Amino acid sequence: MAGLRLPPEESEQQQQQITRSSLTTDLVSDDERSVAADSWSIKSDYGSTLDDDQRHADAAEALSNANFPAVSDYSSDKEEPDADGVTSMLGLQSYWDSAYADELANFREHGHAGEVWFGADVMEVVASWTKTLCVDISQGHMPNHVDDVKLDAIGQDNKYLLGWSVLDIGTGNGLLLQEFAKQGFSDLTGTDYSEGAIDLARSLAGRDGFSNIKFLVDDILDTKLGRQFQLVMDKGTLDAIGLHPDGPIKRIMYWESVSKLVAPGGLLVITSCNSTKDELVQEVESFNQRRIDAYQGLDTLKEDQEAWRDPQPFRYLSHVRSYPTFMFGGIVGSRVATVAFLRQ
Repeated sequence: MAGLRLPPEESEQQQQQITRSSLTTDLVSDDERSVAADSWSIKSDYGSTLDDDQRHADAAEALSNANFPAVSDYSSDKEEPDADGVTSMLGLQSYWDSAYADELANFREHGHAGEVWFGADVMEVVASWTKTLCVDISQGHMPNHVDDVKLDAIGQDNKYLLGWSVLDIGTGNGLLLQEFAKQGFSDLTGTDYSEGAIDLARSLAGRDGFSNIKFLVDDILDTKLGRQFQLVMDKGTLDAIGLHPDGPIKRIMYWESVSKLVAPGGLLVITSCNSTKDELVQEVESFNQRRIDAYQGLDTLKEDQEAWRDPQPFRYLSHVRSYPTFMFGGIVGSRVATVAFLRQ
């Protein structure tokens, strides 16, 4: 839960309890398919797409070293979810293929854009806050962990955005990229592993006058993009990864993959309703530590040193502090966290 005001010894545990409670309440709705249809899109059938088994083995070893519960056999998207597996279902490709097929049919029949996960207000905050952050960085004003970024980007010269190529992973219906286009970004790419999501995103962008946005079918855990971006956005995708039965392993794969997509000096901005700001920062620190351990275990060959010249890819930069708050059990918190990490 972002923005909690608690004593240090109590905040983390209570944050997690509130976040998990609010997520459970949100997911068990009358229309569970409508939940997260905007951007919770992540490949589940990775066993058939990865070119070797080593990444899975490395991730399992990292989990073991981190004292996470051991993961047994690799779970495929083709398997049936648990009996009480609403959360697991949201991590499966088959769920999202079906959901976006319905969304696309609904658009063609009625013109509806579909769900905006986290809501339109959050989407607008993410876009305007991120724009201000990018402009400030372009002007040489690097925020630190104490300073917040002002949300009012109106009047900023869009020339500072020309160098910011944007990738939205798990783009869903692509509405977040439309919001970024309104903010002045022009080099925009959205990817999703679901062909139905990409068809919907292209249809909406064409209808709404944003034909310059590129949409591609691509799997974040086995990306074929072959390029890096100055700004990589994730609105709910990491959340969905964690909902798969093999979520812990897939999250490790996620960090390895996304670190290759963010250009040096660029930003990764994650919006989550299932992780607090502190939890996301801790996950990045764990990833960095795994990289350091792997680097220290390498032979001193020159080519190995070159390949691992950045053993700590990300560092925390800033987070949104302006989301609406609510009271739960006497604790003030918010249901969404948006955190920016700098690619070093």
